[in-house]
Amino acid sequence: MRLAALFPGQGSQSVGMGRAFYDVSPAARDVIDRAEATLPGLRTLMFEGPADELTRTANQQPALVAAGAAAIAAWREAGGPEPEVAAGHSLGEFTAHVAAGALTLEDALRLVRARGRFMQEAVTEGDGAMAAILKLDREVVEALCAEADGTVELANLNAPGQIVVSGSAAPVAAVAAAAKARGGRAVPLEVSAPFHCSLMRPAAERLAAELRETTFAPPRLPVVSNVEAAPVTDPAEIPRLLEAQVTAPVRWTDCVATIAEHGVDRWVEFGAGKVLTGLVGRIRPDADARAASDPDGLAAALTTDATGKGST
Repeated sequence: MRLAALFPGQGSQSVGMGRAFYDVSPAARDVIDRAEATLPGLRTLMFEGPADELTRTANQQPALVAAGAAAIAAWREAGGPEPEVAAGHSLGEFTAHVAAGALTLEDALRLVRARGRFMQEAVTEGDGAMAAILKLDREVVEALCAEADGTVELANLNAPGQIVVSGSAAPVAAVAAAAKARGGRAVPLEVSAPFHCSLMRPAAERLAAELRETTFAPPRLPVVSNVEAAPVTDPAEIPRLLEAQVTAPVRWTDCVATIAEHGVDRWVEFGAGKVLTGLVGRIRPDADARAASDPDGLAAALTTDATGKGST
């Protein structure tokens, strides 16, 4: 099995995340206990909520890192093969670097807690917005953003026909209305800030200072960056890319294409939810993509039939 390890970003969190792994896997338990020691109260928030507190940007980011790191620790404990390549969506890129050994769990948690706080504080709540634009090509959405009066930019290139825009509230609403007029759909996202656009520049600058104080080791496997959709193996490049990621679009469609070049035959999403599993399926319908969000999902992701392909 040639494995691609994927790690989700914001929106995948849910109360109870990581609990099933904690109960059955000593390796996962160790990860979550270390996360609790680093950020006291995080384990209770992950397991018991409340949901509104878990959803706060500064809480859900470290919770998702802890859940993803715990899931891949359980995978390794179960004898799962080492990934050929890893990638994460937005903050999930931090988890990918933990899985690759470039970043310690403790440093990742500290960084994403700060990142979440900086992003939340960069724009007054209510002044920014994000919307998913569906059924339209990238070029059309880019043109609609260029025509809008104010800051609105491509934020997530998630899959063909699924693009997220981000910026000031009024121009985002204008792009959403224009997209509907072009035959597309527009879905406002329930977010506390307009992520991955130039309005996040103050957050990127504050995060850069934290990144400069962090030690990055040579990764044991390549991590495909959101910003360049290219593998990163030089630890000196990681801080630059994580800083740039705050304001740059998440090029997930391109990341999946890059991962496919590594000849992987299984894509496993580690952590909470199944968002990336679904996106990989849309981008590459022939891909064997699975979600290891709990022990049952992990066990299914480990199985193969006689031909080496995934069982159903």
